Amino acid sequence: MPDYPPIPVRLRLSTRIAGALVGFLLLALAAIGATLWLSWQLEGAAAAINETGSLRKHEYRLAMLLGRDVHTPGAGFDEAARRQIALIDSTLELIARGDPQRPLGLPPTAAIRTSFDLLALRWHQEIRPLAQQVLAAPAGAERVTVLRRFLARTDAYVSKIDEVVRLIERDNEVRTFWLRSSQLALMALAVGGTVVLVYMMFSLIVAPVERLHAGLGSMADTEFGVRLDVDSQDEFGQLAAGFNQMADRLQQFYGNLEQKVQDKTAALEEQNRELALLYDSAAFLQVRQTLEPMCEGFLERIVRYFGADAGSVRLVDAGSDNVHLVVQHGLSGAMAEAERCMPVGDCLCGEAAQRKEAVVHWLGSLQQPSTSPSASPASSQCAAEGFVTVSVFQIFAQDHHLGVFSLHFRSERSFNPHETALLDTLGRLLGTAVENIRLAAREREMAISEERNMVARGLHDSIAQGLNFLNLQVQMLEASLRNGQQQEAAEIVPALRAGVKESYEDVRELLQNFRSRLEEEDLNGALRKAVRKFRDQTGLEASFAADGSGGPPFAREEQLQILFIVQEALSNIRKHARADSVLVNVQDGQDFSLSISDNGVGFDSSMASAAADEHVGLHIMRERAQHIHADLAIESRPGGGTTVRLHVPSAQRRVA
Repeated sequence: MPDYPPIPVRLRLSTRIAGALVGFLLLALAAIGATLWLSWQLEGAAAAINETGSLRKHEYRLAMLLGRDVHTPGAGFDEAARRQIALIDSTLELIARGDPQRPLGLPPTAAIRTSFDLLALRWHQEIRPLAQQVLAAPAGAERVTVLRRFLARTDAYVSKIDEVVRLIERDNEVRTFWLRSSQLALMALAVGGTVVLVYMMFSLIVAPVERLHAGLGSMADTEFGVRLDVDSQDEFGQLAAGFNQMADRLQQFYGNLEQKVQDKTAALEEQNRELALLYDSAAFLQVRQTLEPMCEGFLERIVRYFGADAGSVRLVDAGSDNVHLVVQHGLSGAMAEAERCMPVGDCLCGEAAQRKEAVVHWLGSLQQPSTSPSASPASSQCAAEGFVTVSVFQIFAQDHHLGVFSLHFRSERSFNPHETALLDTLGRLLGTAVENIRLAAREREMAISEERNMVARGLHDSIAQGLNFLNLQVQMLEASLRNGQQQEAAEIVPALRAGVKESYEDVRELLQNFRSRLEEEDLNGALRKAVRKFRDQTGLEASFAADGSGGPPFAREEQLQILFIVQEALSNIRKHARADSVLVNVQDGQDFSLSISDNGVGFDSSMASAAADEHVGLHIMRERAQHIHADLAIESRPGGGTTVRLHVPSAQRRVA
């Protein structure tokens, strides 16, 4: 990829476009701001005209009130006149101070401000004192004289007010002219800005893109001689330079395109063969099978793929530190028998197993690669077999080393890094499959051991206790017969018969439970059958109820554990509860809930939890519940019956 020099900031398209847009934005904001300021000034001046003009009305009203007060004293016109004076004071103060909220304010010109200040000064120093003198003068000729003086000054004062109003109106006319001018300038700016932006976009973007489009069209017609003019130093200039370089490379590659296509096709075919080998090997190793057929199928595939003359798979016994030959292909019987089991470090394969890394030996050449160990005496047997190249690769399951597999060639054969990585991946696939076989065997052993423990607890809880009772009764019977106590011996015989019957029923029930299988399609069918069998065997009133549309299905093993828990609970009811009514209820929603209730004698569940080791049946049920990640609760009290509750959250059902 060509290394283009950085574009100066001032020449970048983004800088120029952003600069033009920001410039037009600032001009537009300035014009809009000027328009808004003029509008605000005009509104304030208009309000000032209204307020200043209202002074004329207030002056004439004050003169009228003073005249009425002179001619009809005591009628309350004096108070109205005083309020009118206060109103004129507040109006003058409002006009002088201004109000930005309305808005209201005098235009900021010296002539208007001076005229208004003189107007306010004349009011405070001349007109207002005369009005107060009229109100303070005694009734009679003196008061009439003061009133005439006030009226004479009022007409002149109103003329000054008119003069101030005219000054404000003329100023408003000027500002209105500038407002219209700014609006027209804003319109001209919008039109001119649009024209300038369109021209800029066309010259900076549209025209270069059209040139690139035309060049690409020519390139699509295999005209690789087309070149673009690089007439700018911005991004489009670099695009044009890159286009020209691309055209040069295409023109250069087009001559040997056929050879490159053949090389690429061969590489793709090789990759497809590798993928086919990986897919076939992975699919084969996932099939459930024993160790030797699996290793034999794996070895057959890699020998065929790499064209090897022989091969072998060997596993390391970590306990004895020996390498065992599992399968081989193409080796002589004598060689296979001699290397059936050998210590780690013997022969080429044993040495590679000890080093735990891939090794390639060339037995027919005197010089060895630096990455390969020199030929050792152990290689003489492989050389005697006619093999020139022996390659050994490792078998790993994650980071656990399991063994090696080897490929033997009767000619010199090297492996490139790609092939070595492929063989390493295949070795890890085989190691994972071997480890899965071992884990499956251990899982079966654990399951068998766990089930045997549960069976042993079941035998201890039922058969062992019954036999212990029979043993005590037999000892008592022997003692009675030895002492000649026939009556006592006769009383022991029914207890023996009852004990034998109880033990027989326990054995029969255990055998039936151990042979239980989920023959029905769903768990509810199996539970319903278990309740029906319990009702037939005991004669008790037992019923089954299920509610809910059903959540995620349980695995078969988990369904069997739930069935065993119900059977164990029913067995405890038969032996200990002395109940006459039993209900098994299933609530199957997102969560799974199961309850087994009876109306028997009950027991203290808190004491039973503290002495869990003595209640083997309850302990077995708890172990089965833990096995399926369920919660088991036992609710009981003396004389109040017993309820066993099993709850499986929806999260555990999804895991199942």
